[in-house]
Amino acid sequence: MRTRLAQDPQADELLDRSPLALLIGMLLDQQIPLERAFAGPRTIADRLGHDPDAHEIASFDPAEFAALLSAKPAVHRYPGSMAARVQTLAAYLVEHYDGAAEKVWEDVGDGAELLRRLMALPGFGKQKAQIFLALLGKQRGVRPAGWREAAGPYGEEGVHRSVADVVDAASLELVRATKQEAKRAAKK
Repeated sequence: MRTRLAQDPQADELLDRSPLALLIGMLLDQQIPLERAFAGPRTIADRLGHDPDAHEIASFDPAEFAALLSAKPAVHRYPGSMAARVQTLAAYLVEHYDGAAEKVWEDVGDGAELLRRLMALPGFGKQKAQIFLALLGKQRGVRPAGWREAAGPYGEEGVHRSVADVVDAASLELVRATKQEAKRAAKK
């Protein structure tokens, strides 16, 4: 399955080939449209001149990395704070997984273990971890025993709750509609 999260062929191709880019996109997915969040890793790669690398990002001077994300167009609505979060995530990956993002989900015993690993990532609370787990299961074939249960409602089939369910422009609109309905219901 080809990724369609950024709704931009070059950005989506990077997400397909780079597990780190996919993790960074998920980290950026807050307070901005999801396709902009998942296009962020491509913008970072373009500014670096190559695919993102956890070792390089972790060792970047924080002010320089913040400037890289802040250059127009900014990678995120809050480029300075998100630059720090991306660097913290990269440093964690270097320390715990030798900089290889895919090692987070490789060789896991079951869905509960994968959820624990994802929740341990800086910037990943339970909901973000469950959504990413669902994305891995639904779109990347990462399906350890019990993955749907560990992903909670985001692991269900036939729903349009999150980025895990975005496979094209139409499903993106369905996810947006579901989120808007949930906000309306929460206000009642």
